[in-house]
Amino acid sequence: MAEAERIIGTPDIPESAGDAPEQSSEEETPAVAAPGTRSTPGARSADGPAADGTGADESAADGESPGEGPRGKRRLTVLFAVAVLAYLLDLVSKTIVVSKLEHHAPVKVIGDLLQLDAIRNPGAAFGLGSAYTVIFTIVAASVIVVIVRLARKLYSAPWAVALGLLLGGALGNLTDRIFRSPSVFQGEVVDFIRPAHFAVFNLADSAIVCGGILIVLLSFKGLDPDGTVHKD
Repeated sequence: MAEAERIIGTPDIPESAGDAPEQSSEEETPAVAAPGTRSTPGARSADGPAADGTGADESAADGESPGEGPRGKRRLTVLFAVAVLAYLLDLVSKTIVVSKLEHHAPVKVIGDLLQLDAIRNPGAAFGLGSAYTVIFTIVAASVIVVIVRLARKLYSAPWAVALGLLLGGALGNLTDRIFRSPSVFQGEVVDFIRPAHFAVFNLADSAIVCGGILIVLLSFKGLDPDGTVHKD
């Protein structure tokens, strides 16, 4: 019996039962620590807010890109409307002057301060450079090409008016140089507005000068043809 009791009492059941929970708690400890390790502040910022913040920054950057570019519609209608108006006024006025005033005495509009006197000008505006008719023809054609190309980036209404005046005036004088005597590309421009103590000019010259002045003013204000405003 004693031997049996010794054998039966040998297994330490409470200790064995106690060891199991301890081992279980030790095995569970890494499991508890593992989520904690994954949820450290650094890891959270890498997986969560940092990634989200980067996406927000990228989307914000994408949102700012359209804002930096031109806004609104292109002002091609304004450009060509002003150009056509300036061209037609110049063409009609020259047609009337050639048929009614050429080879006639000047017509006084405001006494001697302003007269209408039809003359033929082989040079540039205001009678300058009469020996370079072909060169001025090429320059006028080049200006027209530049304005048409610039129209693709035109979003400013004031710039559209200015360039329309330049385009209409250049087309008016270029028409004279191509189709009037003495020959093609060497035609003489019809001038008829004679202020006192000033050179004789026409409506095309006036449109070119007004367009040039407007461009200078817009440049001083920092307004670009695409509608953006810059400050130096």
